[in-house]
Amino acid sequence: MLHGPLAGKIFMFALPLALSSMLQQLFNAADLAVVGRFTNPQAMAAVGSNSSMISLLVSLFVGMSVGANVVIGNLMGQGRRDKISDAVHTAVALSLVSGVILMVTGLIVAQPALRIMGAPEDVIRLATLYLRIYFCGMPMITVYNFASAILRGKGDSRRPFLALVSAGILNILLNLFFVIVCGMSVAGVALATVLSNCLSGGLTLWFLMREEGEFHLDLRRLRIRREHLIGILRIGIPAGVQGMVFSISNVVIQSAINSFGAACIAGMTAAQNIDYISYCLMNAFAQTCVTFTAQNYGACQIRRCRKVWSISMIMGLGLDIVLLALMIIFRGPIVGMFTTDPEVTRFAMIRIRYVITLHFICGSYEITGGALRGMNRSTVPAVISLLGTCLVRLIYVMWIFPLHRTPAMLILVYPITWTITTTAMNAVYLRILGKELQKEKQHTEELSAISSAAAHGHAAAGA
Repeated sequence: MLHGPLAGKIFMFALPLALSSMLQQLFNAADLAVVGRFTNPQAMAAVGSNSSMISLLVSLFVGMSVGANVVIGNLMGQGRRDKISDAVHTAVALSLVSGVILMVTGLIVAQPALRIMGAPEDVIRLATLYLRIYFCGMPMITVYNFASAILRGKGDSRRPFLALVSAGILNILLNLFFVIVCGMSVAGVALATVLSNCLSGGLTLWFLMREEGEFHLDLRRLRIRREHLIGILRIGIPAGVQGMVFSISNVVIQSAINSFGAACIAGMTAAQNIDYISYCLMNAFAQTCVTFTAQNYGACQIRRCRKVWSISMIMGLGLDIVLLALMIIFRGPIVGMFTTDPEVTRFAMIRIRYVITLHFICGSYEITGGALRGMNRSTVPAVISLLGTCLVRLIYVMWIFPLHRTPAMLILVYPITWTITTTAMNAVYLRILGKELQKEKQHTEELSAISSAAAHGHAAAGA
């Protein structure tokens, strides 16, 4: 990551990461597809109505896993490999503590939270059941996220992908078995998700336990070290808070969607699973940008950091536009995998028309936010996202949407806020980058002057 051409390395690092995220989303979509095809719209809505609530509760701890990635990347860039082992054990210990906290929280708040969101009465019982079973597997979900972040900080995005493929295949097989053979409906897909998450989390732990050197994980040495905890939290908490605030705004939007009934919930959720695939691609390049930038920033190579950002942006946006075009062309068969209900299909097509067509816009601020986090400026993208996306969404849903209450009017909030946030994020990044490049130039000139003075001194001494 610190030497030589970047484009091929960035692509090869991002590819398994993108495939991992896409597969994870496809496996989540399999839950929806199985209940949608083999049960009824209420069961499909029960699974779909949980996504924003799950994201809200999980975002903080997923953000902290980004902190682990940056901390380890910085240590590698600085050549401080003696500190990496303690950072690895701190991150894994933190993941287990986080998972237990999330599990208990999810079990307690499941039903009250769904009622606050206005989930329809014909959906809430099944939605609560799904959410509570899902959160029983939360410790292994956080373990997977942190262990994957550690491996990515090391430069390995392939093995987390392999773990996810294995878990995803298990998830689909168990979905079909529990729902079709056992008739378990919503409980079946939730249980399948928990078991598959146990597999992916267990595999990434096993990978670390088989590592040699500073990345080797010894369960007997698990302990949270204050130095590394502070580093992880300094980067991870702003990223996590950003994700949480995003989720709060999405919970508000989901509440508005819930007011249109089960068919709208099911249709919007089906289409949302499609645009999540696009997000997975962009997020892969954002995470790649975090990792490459963190190592190069740790090595004080600012010009190379700029190159990482520009290559990630060009590749990410280019591939995403191609992917979105394919989704739009084949939207009919794709939605048909989730449902054959014409009313559910109608609502899905509304979201595709207004959201998926413009989804590439959000990729720009994700990648730029990743570059800022890699430069140890995690608070900046969090604040920009808070103001440019979340605050505007809340204002829109509360005061603009009521003027014309239709599903199309509601979801227009997404491209509007993406555009605002992208403009602000890139403007701030370019300003910060300019200052960093200026400092690097001054530092280079100072070193050159010292070297030149030393050379003249040697020459004079020799004379």
